[in-house]
This record gives sequence, C-alpha cells and structure tokens, in this order.
Amino acid sequence: MLITLEIFEKLLEEGSGRLPLLTLKEFFRGNTEEDSIAPNRLGFGRPALAEIWGRLQEVETMPGIAWIHVALHDDSVITEYKGRKAWHLLGEQIIVCTSLSGQELEKLADCEWLCSDGAEEWQPARLDALFSRRPAVPAGFSCFGIEWD
Repeated sequence: MLITLEIFEKLLEEGSGRLPLLTLKEFFRGNTEEDSIAPNRLGFGRPALAEIWGRLQEVETMPGIAWIHVALHDDSVITEYKGRKAWHLLGEQIIVCTSLSGQELEKLADCEWLCSDGAEEWQPARLDALFSRRPAVPAGFSCFGIEWD
C-alpha cells in the first residue's frame, strides 16, 4: 500500500524536514495518481504508472543493482483545511544504486520507453543534503537519478 500520511509525517520529522527517499512499494503500491511522476510526459508516450512500477521492479532484481528508491519533488506537501489533512506525493526522479555506468543503466531501465531524459549521477552527500533514508551505497557502486525534465 502507498505510504500512509502518518508514516510520511513521521519520516519528515525524523529527517529534519528533508523529504524521505521512498521504496518502490511505498510510492507505487496503491498509487493511482498518474500525474504523480513525470506529469509533463503524461499523454506524450510515458507509460502508465503501473507499467513504470513493473519495469522498475524487474530492474531492481537484476545483477549490479543494489537498490531503487523514489526521490520526491519539493511540491510533495501536506495541507490542512478545517482540521483535515490532505497530501499528494510527487515523484521527481528514480534513484538507482548500481555498479553499472549511466549509459548501461539507461539501456537496462529502457529510459527511451520510460520517456526519460536519461540517468544523471548523484553523489551520496548531495542526496543526503536533500533527502533522508538513503540506503548504504556498496563499494564500487554509484547512484543515478532517472529523470524527466
């Protein structure tokens, strides 16, 4: 199931306000909001949310992949109106920890099919400055963001 509001609030607090990196299940399971990731490519060839999740789950099990998480957009907010809280998660990028090169990852993940602009390398310290809950990066591995601009 999609991460709950209560858990999300707890993760924000634990991360000193930094957005948490979410697992694929936390972001995709039960998520039916097609515009929650790459909304600018929706209707322009971007696969359905369920198809993106399916592809990423396959990639996550392949050799040379340590983990895959979703980096949230700054517009992922919690609002309150008349005592009721509402929220909307917006994915910015898919962060992949891998021993592959960026070009190899682009082919493996099929960035063309995803209508993605490709994979950009992230330094772990840069991830940590913006996000909480980054898993460990094994020796010889790098982090790349599959992005849609």
